[in-house]
Amino acid sequence: MNARLALVVVLLAAAPVFSADLPFPPSGDNQRATVTQQIGPVTVSVNYSSPRVTLKDNDRRGKIWGQLVPYGMTDLGFNNCKSCPWRAGANENTIFTTSHDVKVQGQPLPAGKYGLHMIPGKEEFTVIFSRNSSSWGSFSYNPKEDQLRVTAKPQKSDYHEWLTYEFTEREPAKATVALKWEDLQIPFTFTVENEPAMYVSEMREALRGTTGFDWHNYVTAANYTVEKKGDVAQGLDWAQRATDPAMGGQPNFNTLMTLSRLQEANGKGAEAKQTWDKAMADPSAGPLDIHQVGRSLLTEGKKQEALKVFQINAQRFPDKWPVHVGLMRGYAAVGDNQKALAEGKLALKQAPDEANRKNLEQMVKKLEEGKNVN
Repeated sequence: MNARLALVVVLLAAAPVFSADLPFPPSGDNQRATVTQQIGPVTVSVNYSSPRVTLKDNDRRGKIWGQLVPYGMTDLGFNNCKSCPWRAGANENTIFTTSHDVKVQGQPLPAGKYGLHMIPGKEEFTVIFSRNSSSWGSFSYNPKEDQLRVTAKPQKSDYHEWLTYEFTEREPAKATVALKWEDLQIPFTFTVENEPAMYVSEMREALRGTTGFDWHNYVTAANYTVEKKGDVAQGLDWAQRATDPAMGGQPNFNTLMTLSRLQEANGKGAEAKQTWDKAMADPSAGPLDIHQVGRSLLTEGKKQEALKVFQINAQRFPDKWPVHVGLMRGYAAVGDNQKALAEGKLALKQAPDEANRKNLEQMVKKLEEGKNVN
């Protein structure tokens, strides 16, 4: 090897090697940020790099939209991308992740990780979810990798020096996330469909493990299917397991009452009545247990059935708390205000603590004024 070639080899060996794992400040000091929101069983997050409006020697306020962020597609002059969207942030891909299938602006988006891009416009933005989430910015953008495109209307926003993603609206099965920068925001909404079915599916998986050795969990899961009008056939199976000693279950007031509820929900009225009678006669049933059954029936609008339960409670546990409270509610529900008031006054004398006493005082006052207490 001649001396000149040897020198070249040494210089090449000494050159620094770029590594994505090397701790180093982000390009342009655009710090990475993540915002995450739980919507029911679904987790959604946006991971992005956050540029600012005002640089040390360059105040860009009023020059962001339509200038720094051009309207329409752009020739970025790199990697042969002649018509590229905006990266919806800075530096690496902005990444949108959803743990389950959702709908964005009413359009389906499967669970997964997506590169988030936007095509800015004065009146409308196009939001792009690309299956490529590992690139740098939009330089490698390929429309063939689009999973979904939706449109969003830009809106005025309070001033944001740093580009930020915020969840601006949140409901049990819906949320809106907005990109906010300078005085503009671009909101788009995603919704979760069949939320109860998702929970049932996750419960089913959980009950395959150690969770499935506790009958309380089967009761909770079974009751959920009724309350949410979900998969009551699955709920019936869980309720049966809760009462079956061979499956770790236990026939008691709670499990039998749950089984009766699921049998009725599955159209098995005669079986439900037999199981209900068995539950009411079970020695594990206490006055508070039976009282809660009556309250549940009132919630379902079954007033006469509720009163019957409260009367059974009074026969089995005379003068026990909260028997008179139940009778007060039961008689009030069927319109017998006089009996309801008499039971309310008896309950007031038994109040076990100050909070219950004050609550009963207000209910008795309502009854005296001829008002309903349910």
